[in-house]
Amino acid sequence: MSQRPLLALTVIVAIGALIAVAALSAPRNRVDHVELYQEGIGIAPDGTLVIVPAGEPVDYLAGTRVIDPGPDAAPDTRRAAAERAEETLEWLESGSAPVSGGPYDDLADAALLDLHALISAGDGPIAGAMPRWRYVWPRDTAFIAAALTATGHRTDAVTALTFLQDVQSEDGSFHARYSTEGVPPDDRGLQTDGTAWAVWALERVANDVDRSPAAQLDSQALLQQFAPLLQRSTTFLLDQVSGPDHLPAPSADYWEHAEDRVTLGTAAPVLAGLESASRLYRLAGDPDRSEQTADAATALRGAIEQSFGASGYGRYPGRHARDAATAFLLPPFLAEPLPGAESAWRASMAGMARPGGGLAPGTSWPETSLSWTPQTTLYAWTAATLGDEALATDYLTWVDGHRTASGAIPEKVGPDGSPAAVAPLAWSAALVLLTLTTLDDHHL
Repeated sequence: MSQRPLLALTVIVAIGALIAVAALSAPRNRVDHVELYQEGIGIAPDGTLVIVPAGEPVDYLAGTRVIDPGPDAAPDTRRAAAERAEETLEWLESGSAPVSGGPYDDLADAALLDLHALISAGDGPIAGAMPRWRYVWPRDTAFIAAALTATGHRTDAVTALTFLQDVQSEDGSFHARYSTEGVPPDDRGLQTDGTAWAVWALERVANDVDRSPAAQLDSQALLQQFAPLLQRSTTFLLDQVSGPDHLPAPSADYWEHAEDRVTLGTAAPVLAGLESASRLYRLAGDPDRSEQTADAATALRGAIEQSFGASGYGRYPGRHARDAATAFLLPPFLAEPLPGAESAWRASMAGMARPGGGLAPGTSWPETSLSWTPQTTLYAWTAATLGDEALATDYLTWVDGHRTASGAIPEKVGPDGSPAAVAPLAWSAALVLLTLTTLDDHHL
């Protein structure tokens, strides 16, 4: 074969590769119209979780999510409602944060009340009250536990972690989600990041003992209680990075899409989980296991930097569009950010921005009009942790201004600014509380 045809073939192959990369990385053009599914939630006098239909007004007893039964209700019903309300107020009083007196007091109260209603009346740390969300996602539960301990409700955080320990498989894996009875409801399969987030959350709870003086459980007792969770999870995570490239196997991540390539949304949480495990084993007095997990974390950190970082930390190894997982490469998830990660995170915002304000899950997310509050509040917390108070409060203000009439934070916001989908969403409420407590800590 002559050099000229060979050169032409090489050029064609190169162009084809570039087209393929562009097709994988380019934003899609789908536009969905999503209504608001519910106005919010409430707690009935008998303690059950109630869905408030979209467009319907609701009256709560002051400072709670307990539905006011009205003056015409039976005396026993009014008495039961008053008792439920008193329990809620006592629960709020038992916490320690966020600090009151700021512009986000109402947002903080709403997030706390909705989170409390979901975990107390929903029979577990459920993601939302609607049927499709009335399940426990390990990922969401980890953030719920972190938010509960950050706001001084460590006992509830321990309960959330206990659920995770009870449903975890012996090999350390988690299914995508569980019913409140602890059974996987469908065939979504295993999701690796759930294990990583569980360990990360355990460290958050172990380190926040001073926020909950009423919770008489010190860090050593906590580690003993959750030794099975830590041991199984660490073994699972170490196995994930034991291959020659040190990257975990492909798995669905927070996008909830089946994957045949490893994503940053899996690799970065696994790194966070390994780093947390190393510190937890050091705290537990097991230096050998701590060193083993630290070495694995170092290897994975290098693999992520080489496979993802060389091209700007896209969703997949190589040159791909970025998504919200760039936040997982930074504090509060990692003690030290990866080289170039903060620049990649800041650069991701433009492509993830949506018409109604806020962010989508990623630049190449297939739907182009809806904003998602979980990713918006994730960026708010990351910004707060990095000391970028202006960016954190910009996102908080946007979330605050797009709540439902009941005050609930919706999962999504339409291009016209209307709340959409399920409301409240526990993950978003938890991230709001984590952002606010972090801002409070910076002001102390």
